Amino acid sequence: MSQTGNKSSSDGETKPQSLFVNKCIRGSKFRSPKAENRKESNDLKTTAFRPSDETPKPNMMRWRKKPFLPKLGKNPVDKCLDLNNCRLTTADVRELLALLPSLPDLEELDISWNDFIGRTLHLLMQQMHLVSKLKVLRLGRCRLTADDVRALGEALKALPELELNLSWNSKVGGNLPLILRTFREGSKIQMPELVDYALTSEDGAFVGQLLLRLQNVEVLDLSINRNIGGSLNSIAQGLKSTLNLKVLKLHSCGLSQKSVKLLDAAFRYLCELRALDISCNKEMSGGFEDSPGLAMLEHLEGLDLRQCSLMADDTVWLTEASVHLPALEIVNLSWNKCVGSNLKLLLETLKLSTSLQVLRLSSCSLVTEDVALLASVIQTGHLARLRKLDLSYNDSICDAEWTIFCQNLWFLKELTELDISLQPSPFQERGQWFRHLLCAVTKLPEITEIRMKRWVLPASQEEELEGFDQDHKSSIHFDHGGFQEADFSRLN
Repeated sequence: MSQTGNKSSSDGETKPQSLFVNKCIRGSKFRSPKAENRKESNDLKTTAFRPSDETPKPNMMRWRKKPFLPKLGKNPVDKCLDLNNCRLTTADVRELLALLPSLPDLEELDISWNDFIGRTLHLLMQQMHLVSKLKVLRLGRCRLTADDVRALGEALKALPELELNLSWNSKVGGNLPLILRTFREGSKIQMPELVDYALTSEDGAFVGQLLLRLQNVEVLDLSINRNIGGSLNSIAQGLKSTLNLKVLKLHSCGLSQKSVKLLDAAFRYLCELRALDISCNKEMSGGFEDSPGLAMLEHLEGLDLRQCSLMADDTVWLTEASVHLPALEIVNLSWNKCVGSNLKLLLETLKLSTSLQVLRLSSCSLVTEDVALLASVIQTGHLARLRKLDLSYNDSICDAEWTIFCQNLWFLKELTELDISLQPSPFQERGQWFRHLLCAVTKLPEITEIRMKRWVLPASQEEELEGFDQDHKSSIHFDHGGFQEADFSRLN
C-alpha cells in the first residue's frame, strides 16, 4: 500500500512525531489511503462567535473562526475540518458538537489520533444529522470501543454513502458488520479503508460479500489484518465484481500459497488495477509458480513484494509476468534474499520495463555479479527513467564492483535518490569507488539525496566531500549518519 508507515497494532502505538494532516482533493475520483499534507488558506476572514440562536447564513458561517478552532490553530478549509492529532479532550468534543450547527456544508471531518474520541463517539453520532452533506469521516486511531462501533453503525443508516476511515482501531475487529451493513448495492463508495482493524476471519468473509455490492470501489486496503487469510476465498470472489478497482493493498494479511492462487484468479477481472501491495506475507513463498493472472494487469504501475520470502522459482514467475506489464513504474523486492545471485533472472524485467522509476532491492543479499549485471543494464540505457534506486543493506559487494557501478551511474540522468547504506551493525571503509560516485553525481542534474550510512569516511575523503558540498552549494544531501572514525582493525 504508499510507503503508509504501517502500524503493528491499534492500542500499542505511539503518535507520529509530525502532524498527520489530510487534504480534501477536489475533483479527484479517489484519494490516497495515506494522509496528505494540506496547505491552509491564508485569507480566511475571522469574526466573533455568535450564539446558536443568532446563527448567520451558511455562506457567512463557513469561514467564521470559532473560539474552539483558534485554540487549536484550526479552521475549516474548502468544506473540510481537520482536527487530527489535536489531543482533543472530552470538553473539546462537546465544543465540537456545539459547533456543528454552524457548519451545514461540511463535507469532510478528520478527528483521527485523538484518544478521547473513544467512549464519546456516541455523542457525536447523535448529531450527525446536522452535517447531512458529510462525505468523509476519518476516525483512525481513536481507541474506539465496541459501544462506539455500535453507535457508528446506527448513525450510518442516515448516511449510507459516507466514506469511513477507522484504521488502527482494534475493537472494530469482530464488529465490522455493525458498521458496514448499511452499504447498499450500487453504492458510490470508492474507498473503504480497513487497515489494522484486527479483523476476524468472519469479518473477512463479510468484506467479500460487501464487495459484491460496492462495484464502484477504487481503493481497497486491508493491510495489517493478519487473520483474514483464511477468508481470502470470499474476498477474492468479491474482487471479481470490483471492475473499477485501482489500488489493492493486502500488506501483512497472513496470506499463504493458496492465497496466491485465489488472487491470481481474481486478477483476470481487475483490468484497471494500478497498484498492488501484497508485501510482508512470508507464507506465500513458492506459491507464484504457474500463476499467470498478474500478466493480465497491463495497467499496473506499482508492485510491492517486499519481505515475501520469494524463492528462485517465484523470481522466474515474476520475469514471465512482468514482461507483459509495460506501465510498471515501481518495483519493490526488498528483503527477499533469493534475489541475491539471481538478479539475472530479472534481466528481461529490467530491460523491458522502460517506464520503471523506482527500484528497491534493499537487503536482497546481492553479490558482486548482481551489481555488475545492474551496471551493464544501466550502461545500455534500459533504466533511463529510473528516479529512485535502493541498494541498501547489501554488504557482500566488493570494492571493484562498487567502482563499476559508480562509473556507470551517470547514465541515470533522471535519478533523484540513491541509497547504498550498510546494515546497522557493520562498518566498511569507503574505497576508490567514492571518488567515482562524486564524479557521477556532477553529471546527474536531478539528484538530491544520497544515503550511505555506516560507510567509514577517511579524513582525505571527508575533506573531498566537504569541498564537493561547497562547490555545489549543498544542493545534494549526503546522508552518512555522521562521520565514523576509521578503525581499520575492525575492517580486516
